[in-house]
Amino acid sequence: MEVTGISSPLLPEQRKQVSSSSSSTTNGSASISGAVFNVSTSIVGAGIMSIPATLKVLGVIPAIGLILIIAILADISVDFLLRFTNSEKSTYAGVMGESFGRIGAMMLQICVMITNLGCLIIYLIIIGDVLSGTGEGSAMHFGVLREWFGVHWWNSRAFVILFTLVFVLLPLVSFKRVESLRFTSAISIALAVVFVVISTVMAISALWQGKTNSPKLVPQLVNKASFSELFTAVPVIVGAFTFHFNVHPIGAELGKPSDMVTAVRISLVLCSAIYIFVGFFGYLLFGESIMPDILVNFDQNFGSAVGSILNDVVRLSFALHLMLVFPLLNFSLRINLDGLLFPKCRPLASHRIRFVLLTCLLLVLVYIIAIAIPNIWYFFQFMGSTTGLCIAFIFPGAIVLRDVHGISTTKEKTLAVLMIGLAVIASSIAIFSNITSLVAR
Repeated sequence: MEVTGISSPLLPEQRKQVSSSSSSTTNGSASISGAVFNVSTSIVGAGIMSIPATLKVLGVIPAIGLILIIAILADISVDFLLRFTNSEKSTYAGVMGESFGRIGAMMLQICVMITNLGCLIIYLIIIGDVLSGTGEGSAMHFGVLREWFGVHWWNSRAFVILFTLVFVLLPLVSFKRVESLRFTSAISIALAVVFVVISTVMAISALWQGKTNSPKLVPQLVNKASFSELFTAVPVIVGAFTFHFNVHPIGAELGKPSDMVTAVRISLVLCSAIYIFVGFFGYLLFGESIMPDILVNFDQNFGSAVGSILNDVVRLSFALHLMLVFPLLNFSLRINLDGLLFPKCRPLASHRIRFVLLTCLLLVLVYIIAIAIPNIWYFFQFMGSTTGLCIAFIFPGAIVLRDVHGISTTKEKTLAVLMIGLAVIASSIAIFSNITSLVAR
């Protein structure tokens, strides 16, 4: 089955020639450092807030080990995608289309749209929570702006999110090239590092004052429920390393495929370090009271002026971090939506009307859902256990096993089987555990 926009298969030697000949094109205008920042920002989204809770579930040693294993598997799966990419103009959907036809491309596009649309909605919800607040009556939580200035119409949830959408996010999502976001991505990673530093300093200070408890090094298995709960941590960490939808857009603007491999590996090392530090020191700081979203733990009275200032700095820096991650996820969401709706049209970046309409449509949709349904976390927990695992592991593994080019090695096929097996097992158990917890409520 032929898929529009997918080039014919090339041998590895031919791909090298294509790569060499492309160095004189605009593809070579992007830098490895810009790619590192964009890939790292694609990785470190809201998932960073859930990492400390995985240490509570798994224990310190297994959780850190799992972070490293998932990072290594993510590197392997990206290598699979790049190895089966025929030219710099190919996309993830294009690679899936070559292997499984139009149906395969559509499956990938739908998974990316569900995953990224859900993430963007959650980002706006978190930004609204941080700046304005959430809840009503006695359960009302005041955001930073309402804590500072009191309750006014201009710091209401709907207005704050709308203002952020129009004056911050709209200009950022209007860029047609990923490389244009390298500076905002660099700031985003810097803000993640700020969060790491603050968490580390506060944890060391609490440790010095004897206010911390010894963290669990290994999980405590009390019953079958606690055992199945271990597997719910896998989708969380997999979701924290799901960035594969941006591999091709970012790589297309680099001079050669090897540059993208280098950028991905640097990013994975950097983000793994950020996750390990945030996870360990966040867990050390809050112990067993750590929440699934550590931002909730920082939303409390620390009993001092310095503690309150650090509280606000953490929350504001994280809200700004999400604003800068937003355009990267929107970029791949918009491309895949366009590919699904207009598979035979010319590239989106070269069609101004279509670009503007899709951009505005997505922003309006995300805003309406974020305001109308402020609590959709459980729905996207299921999505993280399904679509996220498909994008990160199942689809890349399936491409290798399909091997339409006849270039897969036995080692690669073995790794592909292991990745798919891990994803299916973890997804099944996580879904069962989530359903059980929902029924118990």
